[in-house]
Amino acid sequence: MSENIFLFVPNLIGYARILFAFIAFYFMPSSPLVAATFYLLSGLLDAFDGHAARLLNQGTKFGAMLDMLTDRCATMCLLVNLSLLYPAHALLFQLSMSLDISSHWLHLHSSTLKGSESHKAIDLSGNPVLRLYYTSRPVLFLMCAGNELFYCMLYLLHFSEGPAVALGPLGAVGIFRLVLWLSFPVSILKSLISLLHLVTASCNMAAIDVAERSKKK
Repeated sequence: MSENIFLFVPNLIGYARILFAFIAFYFMPSSPLVAATFYLLSGLLDAFDGHAARLLNQGTKFGAMLDMLTDRCATMCLLVNLSLLYPAHALLFQLSMSLDISSHWLHLHSSTLKGSESHKAIDLSGNPVLRLYYTSRPVLFLMCAGNELFYCMLYLLHFSEGPAVALGPLGAVGIFRLVLWLSFPVSILKSLISLLHLVTASCNMAAIDVAERSKKK
């Protein structure tokens, strides 16, 4: 009997991520803490579906695509909400959305054409920054978590500073603002990596085009 790819454990986790994200966006206009909790839970599960895929030998192209689309769509929907909450900065959020989606889509497409099963499976002889980003799970987790925390805290700050945290001579600061400050450099670095994604993937696509055109001559 053939395997049912749709019921593989990593994909079931992926469906749970989609459900949590949907709950988060449903509550975003009215319940910030509920929305942020479910949004971060959806993002946290991203670490578990990859682990389950490796542990159970259930890595699939469908799962890789589901994982990437869930990440991209969730971040995009949060940025849409931020554009509504901070209209003066809507252009920055739109640019962030465009860079995030275009870089990952082009990177996944170029990886697929080169024979990789996932956008996280890269040529180890390629760019050293992307090699570190995709081969070091702690680095990948830090970058993704820091980026999502930054946007999530920006969302929460529209409603509240959160519980105050004493910082000695610096006085007290709300926990949401503190996490925002700490995650801001990570978010900037993540955007730079996305830009590098876009440039590298474009070069890869151009190289594939050159190779295919050479074969036809």
